[in-house]
Amino acid sequence: MAQLWGGRFTKETDQLVYNFNASISFDKKFYRQDIQGSMAHAKMLTKQGILSAEDGAKIQKGLEEILRDVENGTLQITEEYEDIHSFVEANLIARIGDAGKRLHTGRSRNDQVALDMKLYTREEIHEIDRELTGLLETLLNLMEEHLETYMPGFTHLQKAQPITLAHHLGAYFEMFKRDRQRLADIEKRMNLCPLGSGALAGTTYPLDRDYTAELLGFDGPTLNSMDSVSDRDYLIELLAALSTIMMHLSRFCEEIIIWNTNEYRFVEIDDAYSTGSSIMPQKKNPDIAELVRGKTGRVYGALISLLTTMKGLPLAYNKDMQEDKELTFDAMDTAKGCLALFNGMLSTIKFRKKVMETSAKNGFTNATDAADYLVNHGVPFRDAHGIIGRLVLYCIEKNCAIDDLSLSELREICPVFQEDIYEAISLKTCVEKRLTIGAPGKAAMEEAIRREKEYLAETKKRA
Repeated sequence: MAQLWGGRFTKETDQLVYNFNASISFDKKFYRQDIQGSMAHAKMLTKQGILSAEDGAKIQKGLEEILRDVENGTLQITEEYEDIHSFVEANLIARIGDAGKRLHTGRSRNDQVALDMKLYTREEIHEIDRELTGLLETLLNLMEEHLETYMPGFTHLQKAQPITLAHHLGAYFEMFKRDRQRLADIEKRMNLCPLGSGALAGTTYPLDRDYTAELLGFDGPTLNSMDSVSDRDYLIELLAALSTIMMHLSRFCEEIIIWNTNEYRFVEIDDAYSTGSSIMPQKKNPDIAELVRGKTGRVYGALISLLTTMKGLPLAYNKDMQEDKELTFDAMDTAKGCLALFNGMLSTIKFRKKVMETSAKNGFTNATDAADYLVNHGVPFRDAHGIIGRLVLYCIEKNCAIDDLSLSELREICPVFQEDIYEAISLKTCVEKRLTIGAPGKAAMEEAIRREKEYLAETKKRA
């Protein structure tokens, strides 16, 4: 078919070149945004007297019909068109005649695609935010349920100090909360309308760019036409934010995979989120957690690819920028899918409370509190540290926990120990006496949960 730009050329583009150059196979994803942008542009042109009221009305009606027919399946977006812009314009002209040829007045495909991508990205940010909000709600519910589920806290994958499952899950709540904040920050910074920038130097037509921006829900127009058509910063920022989301999901998945092993047995993953082995009948594999962990690299790849694409481009628009779409679309879809699946898996996981508590007890996670006990009874900390180290070594040789030793055994190592040592180093005591905000103690966690609920309620109200 004839190209929108065909007048300059004396022969047809080689088919292989045409296919390589075309973007319809992937930019058809934002057909709705392209039509919405065209409707706003036509409305502005009509308001400014650049289009007649009659032509403006025809264009609006024609675009509405194209949108309806694409969405009900009676009009197919086919690859005979170079891009989504060509598809919409060609179909509009076929339906309403010469009036359709006037739609592109004061507009270039450069500012048109910049607009489409911003509109699409803005909607995707909202969808990803909804997935994150759902995950935060699941985490809050689990935190409330497990305020007294004791488990070991780890450093270097070594058991360190006793905490609660609520406290552990609360760490991920903070991560995903920051992810939501990053998305909101990106949306605020990107929410300026590029339409009206033309190919790179604006236009001689008296466009009302403020009006177009208002129609499309932007905070205002962009202020430099060259930057408007060559800016992909917001996509790089989004891919960085999605990479961080995936990193958080991957870390969580790694822990679930470890907790699911026979050696830990902290969790049992629901059958709906597990698979078996084709040869080993006993297997129940954490495939969803592993796939989320694996797909993190896919999103990282999109970020690095776009950074690499953009790093050497002179102003203003270059065809290289067409590479932004497939990368970003895939990363968006991957992140949304992983968030939804992970939330489903997490909400159905069974936590083995007794196993987790026993692991904390047998891992000497109360050793620091035993040292603090001695310090509170007049033993210098450095001496207390050495005494408890010998005590732990003795327990390892006996294959028991500190709590399992008799008072006489304890006093053989240090005569300062009294009967109250058992209460002082119980998991409940070790956790409950940590009451500063952000600590695992029940009162501190209840206050943290109250604040997190307020945060969620407030942000959902603004959405």
